[in-house]
Amino acid sequence: MAEKRFDSVFRPGLFDGKVVLVTGGGTGIGRCTAHELAALGAHVVVAARRSEPLEQTAAEIAESGGRCDVETLNVRDEAAVERVVGSIVEKHGRLDGVVHNAGGQFVAPVSKMTPNGWRAVIDLNLNSTFLVLTAAYRHWMRDHGGAIVCMLADIWTGYPAMAHMSAARAGIENLCWTLAMEWARNDIRINCIAPGTILSSGMLTYPREVQEFTAKEAAASPPARLGTESEVSAGIVFLLSPAAAYITGETLRVDGGARFHKARLLPIGGHAGTTRWDGFHLRADFSGTPFAKKDLE
Repeated sequence: MAEKRFDSVFRPGLFDGKVVLVTGGGTGIGRCTAHELAALGAHVVVAARRSEPLEQTAAEIAESGGRCDVETLNVRDEAAVERVVGSIVEKHGRLDGVVHNAGGQFVAPVSKMTPNGWRAVIDLNLNSTFLVLTAAYRHWMRDHGGAIVCMLADIWTGYPAMAHMSAARAGIENLCWTLAMEWARNDIRINCIAPGTILSSGMLTYPREVQEFTAKEAAASPPARLGTESEVSAGIVFLLSPAAAYITGETLRVDGGARFHKARLLPIGGHAGTTRWDGFHLRADFSGTPFAKKDLE
């Protein structure tokens, strides 16, 4: 029986000989992206705090015929980031791409958010971006170039109940604009990817009421469904690829037009949903959840 592989829209061998670091690569969008890059020939290094999901992802990739290493990493720890990025370059002799996907947040209005909670999310998202990107610059990309993609979200109209995340991601985008100018002379391209609401395993970490609200809102959005991990991964792969050689300092929004949602003025959605793409052969099982409805999946 033929081995099951990621069904990518990109040509096989696109990243042959390349080494790419994917932070947060053990779950959700990071896991999906690691699979796609490995299927396209990259030697992927997945990094995150918890080793178990990373080991599982690496085993899945190996079973599919790809190559994947694991690095346990707290992206908020400056010394740990330096050590891991340095060891990747020492072991593989290069670091061609970075997908800084690691991050996280929790649901809370500002009125109920503590200073410690605020600082934790800013540190995990914004400060880690500075640490990971500058380490990649020093250890390899300053002298050899490379491509970087950072994770954002649909933040341009604010994000009630996630102000800490919204502020941090806005800072990430502005940092990437600056670095795209400062590091262009080093042949480094830096872009961002901004998913809308994605049917990812990360969604299952939120309370049931948040899942139900999200499912209801998705049905009323322009595409009348949630996005897939594969659709975000494809955008990341494009930004890392030679096809994006003249693109830097940009943000690719993979949100199905959700930012144009004007449901209060013009009811939209409720139709069968736009055509989806889902090439990930190991996607999470959402049966028994609010997202299992046909018009959302």
